Amino acid sequence: MNRVLGDAENAHSSSVESCPSLRDVHSINPAQLMARIESYEGREKKGISDVRRTFCLFVTFDLLFITLLWIIELNVKGGIETTLEKEVLHYDYSSSYFDIFLLAVFRFKVLILAYAMCRLRHWWAIAFTTAVTSAFLLAKVIISQLFSQGAFGYVLPIISFILAWIETWFLDFKVLPQEAEEENRFLIAQDASERAALLHPGVLSDGQFYSPPESVAGS
Repeated sequence: MNRVLGDAENAHSSSVESCPSLRDVHSINPAQLMARIESYEGREKKGISDVRRTFCLFVTFDLLFITLLWIIELNVKGGIETTLEKEVLHYDYSSSYFDIFLLAVFRFKVLILAYAMCRLRHWWAIAFTTAVTSAFLLAKVIISQLFSQGAFGYVLPIISFILAWIETWFLDFKVLPQEAEEENRFLIAQDASERAALLHPGVLSDGQFYSPPESVAGS
């Protein structure tokens, strides 16, 4: 008899333990889930994500900063017009900084086209620009005579190299993982909202509630 009572108590306790999971399922708020889904869809329709926008701003900063340094270098060498004619019209690979500026323009165009306009979700574009930048700068530093031209012979190649690799790190470790995580959250929320819609049907209309007619007394 005691064994039967023990088995009954165990069965009752196991059924009680299973109740929280059911309560968790029924505690899902469809309104909150739909709000999250609508906010995600609104961001997708509005434009690129915040972290991708930050990346595009940094790419723009890369171009503007290299341009500023190049203009300063032109002034230091004896005036913009004279030095510009020397470095652009009479371009010399071993002494001109014009190619470093063009390299920044190349990175800007490729990255903005790939990750702002086409909204690419792969790393091949940033890998291509960083590889081209690294190879070109290494070759220029080894072959050219930039180090004999003062501080800018060190500053421009080093900063251009560092900025290219910062862009690579930021895209690979911030932009792509965060966007993938947001997309997974959206899919989970969408799936949960579909399940919640099945568990919580719409409010019953008045026509679904009725009272039986009153019966005649004594019938």
